[in-house]
Amino acid sequence: MSSVMPQPETAPIVACTISRDVQNFDLLIEDMEQALGEAWGDLGFAEALAFFNQPDAEAMEFVALAIDDEDEDNLVLLGEIITQAKSHGIRVILIAEDVTPASLHQLLRQGADEFVPYPLPEGELQQAVDRLRAAANPQPVEAEQTARLKSGTDKQGAVFVCHGIAGGTGTTTLAVNLAWELALLNTAEAPNVCLLDLDLQFGSASTYLDLGRREAVFEMLSDTENMDEEIFGQSLLTFEDKLQVLTAPADMIPLDLITPEDVQRVVDMARAHFDYVIIDMPSTLVQWTETVLSSAHLYFTTLELDMRSAQNTLRFKRALQSEELPVEKLRYVLNRAPKFTDLGGKARVKRLSESLDISIEVQLPDGGKPITQGADHGLPLATSATKNPLRREIAKLAASIHELNADHAQAA
Repeated sequence: MSSVMPQPETAPIVACTISRDVQNFDLLIEDMEQALGEAWGDLGFAEALAFFNQPDAEAMEFVALAIDDEDEDNLVLLGEIITQAKSHGIRVILIAEDVTPASLHQLLRQGADEFVPYPLPEGELQQAVDRLRAAANPQPVEAEQTARLKSGTDKQGAVFVCHGIAGGTGTTTLAVNLAWELALLNTAEAPNVCLLDLDLQFGSASTYLDLGRREAVFEMLSDTENMDEEIFGQSLLTFEDKLQVLTAPADMIPLDLITPEDVQRVVDMARAHFDYVIIDMPSTLVQWTETVLSSAHLYFTTLELDMRSAQNTLRFKRALQSEELPVEKLRYVLNRAPKFTDLGGKARVKRLSESLDISIEVQLPDGGKPITQGADHGLPLATSATKNPLRREIAKLAASIHELNADHAQAA
């Protein structure tokens, strides 16, 4: 391990670890040596604040702030270290072990650029360093995406939400394919569509469209107060040059890591630049579910013809009504609905609707194995199963949504 003092015979110092005792993070030492050789040093918390004002700090690319649960009593000092580093143009990688989500969120909001859990996953530090360097030199695609957003007008797009009342009810299939069918509409002016995957833990919209997951998503969600068009644009991925997608974060994060205010800012940003915003929600009710429901024009709730869906639907309705939330926005979508010739199944649907005092306005047929196969290959149904009955119903739904939205805009 090298010293932070400049040494003529060695490479210049471009990074430092900052910790209470770096020996507590032996894997970090190994990864720093592997990534930077001898071009790094080590500092304590108090030393770091003084070091940022020295000439040697001018050559620094980043610091790795390593903390554990014992350091949570010093959040003010840690936040000041991050603030000072950022004020000197030095990026910050936060290395955390056994730190509570609240403390982690607070430090990320202070301006940390990357978060890596400790013990470090194989190669994760090098990837974080690569991302920091890539962020300093944005790729042409990111620059093009940002320019596209900046050229847009304040659209105040329509928001449609998909929320599964139980697991496996086809929520993501509906969200992804509804977004894609809207993007494919052959109208005089093709609508701009954005898909937001807010299922932060198990979101799979990226899998359904064969898109990578970007660290920029987590960074953006962690600091929405400073989010602008450029940051939002760099968090999006493009599918087939028609659909913009905000994937779920690369790592599983707590659902309460983001606040209702964070979600509102993201939704407002998306609405300002897209005609349609489709949101894929987690099945769990969270503190920001109300935010999304209030922003939604329609809130599609997917269920199946079984007892678990019936019970969960009843509980879901009661929870919203007890908080006096706008349940009139709910539109119930029955997945794997019985065929037209299945009279017994139709009767069961009618009894379900009457017993729950709901109206099942959309019935999606069972598309069979092609649905799963298309998702595994990262292809929407319009590409993988064009004539599938499920695809036709979702296409009809997209067309009706666009027609109603156009009528509403004309009336306004």
